[in-house]
Amino acid sequence: MPTSPILRTAPLGFPWETADPFLFCVHHDDAYPRGNAAFGPAAPLAGRDIGQDFSRKDGWSMYHGETVPGFPAHPHRGFETVTIVRQGLIDHADSLGAAARFGGGDTQWLTAGAGVVHAEMFPLLRRDAANPLELFQIWLNLPAASKMAPAHFTMLWAERIPRLVHRDDAGRTTEVAVIAGHLPGADAPLPPPPDSWAAQAQADVAIWTLRLAPGAHWRMPAAAGAGTRRHLYFFRGKAVQVGGQAIAGHQLIELQADQTVELVNGDAEAECLLLQGRPIGEPVAQYGPFVMNTQAEIAQTMADYRRTQFGGWPWGDAAPVHGGDVGRFARHPDGRQEQPG
Repeated sequence: MPTSPILRTAPLGFPWETADPFLFCVHHDDAYPRGNAAFGPAAPLAGRDIGQDFSRKDGWSMYHGETVPGFPAHPHRGFETVTIVRQGLIDHADSLGAAARFGGGDTQWLTAGAGVVHAEMFPLLRRDAANPLELFQIWLNLPAASKMAPAHFTMLWAERIPRLVHRDDAGRTTEVAVIAGHLPGADAPLPPPPDSWAAQAQADVAIWTLRLAPGAHWRMPAAAGAGTRRHLYFFRGKAVQVGGQAIAGHQLIELQADQTVELVNGDAEAECLLLQGRPIGEPVAQYGPFVMNTQAEIAQTMADYRRTQFGGWPWGDAAPVHGGDVGRFARHPDGRQEQPG
């Protein structure tokens, strides 16, 4: 008798549970209202702990923003952030001098490495309509050999991200966006940053988003690497069958990575995020935005940040916004300008 591909399930919390090589995953889904002249919400902020507002009051949060929602300048060392924006826009600025406005399916991949300071602000550009924002932020660990690598800024524009559109025998579609990892039938993935664990062939890292039409069937291929761990986050939809087992929405599903898995959707559109990778298998010492291998390295990181500010902050504001008439763009640390398409 074949064994179930499901190792276990668990309700999704905040943040979502992850496994080595991933450190953290959060799904931000904010129903921001109309914007004001300062790109903040045209709504009262009374009752919010401004600068620390994770309340989801009225369906949205200010997070650490005071005027514009988002995350003003803060440091990282020893890991990578992968930010997938599904709706809305993010304004990025960092201590390398890089800047970007991205959204609508774009992904930013930032290797913090030896240290970077960045801001991630959510400007509410529309003053005559709502400004919904939805994104995933994923923290991917770096192995010890790469923790002090130079910081690296990469944009993966939506127009270039490989996608697989599978139609089952009844014509119902499953669409998979391939942020990282090989997927048969999709174009080769865009290269991750050079010092990333995902750049190591044996790491078998994959980051996919899945959208299944009502009733759609799709066979998810087995992972390639021995020892790979695979987590499927069923975050939107009513019910889906995974390997023949019915799963209600808003669940983490840990899968046997070496098995092909049959997905059969229910009667409502379903969406999932997949994270997989071979564990790095090294000790993890974490203090807030710093992730190293030992507590001594954390102490050194804190001393380094106090001394150097990881290169300083070249912006006049801790929460920069790039204006109201600017489209999606990226400016790299070397001054190179990049636009999607």
